[in-house]
Amino acid sequence: MNVDDRTYREKVYEIVRKIPSARVMTYGQIAGILGEGYTARTVGYVMHAADSENVPWQRVINSQGKCSTDKLLLPHNIQQKILEEEGVIFNDKGKCDLEKYRWFPEGFEEKPDDQPSLFG
Repeated sequence: MNVDDRTYREKVYEIVRKIPSARVMTYGQIAGILGEGYTARTVGYVMHAADSENVPWQRVINSQGKCSTDKLLLPHNIQQKILEEEGVIFNDKGKCDLEKYRWFPEGFEEKPDDQPSLFG
């Protein structure tokens, strides 16, 4: 698959357009839903070129619950500011609570880990 392919990009954008306001998904989460040929890095690449009028690019963040655009866009921290306007709360380290704000498309809800924990 080619990240510059229109069909490849549109599959990413189709998911992102469904993310409700004040909710987020991670790059890796989207890649996992789309399957083979998609990675967190390629989803990030695709999102960097998103049309801001048609794709709510700000709702895709990294797996730490942080915005990844602070070094790419001006003004500084625009992604976080837009998400805060939508109602997403970030702590003083720039992280949001993924347990609270992460969104799962129907059929891809988070499932409890079937593996027993090594830590009790």
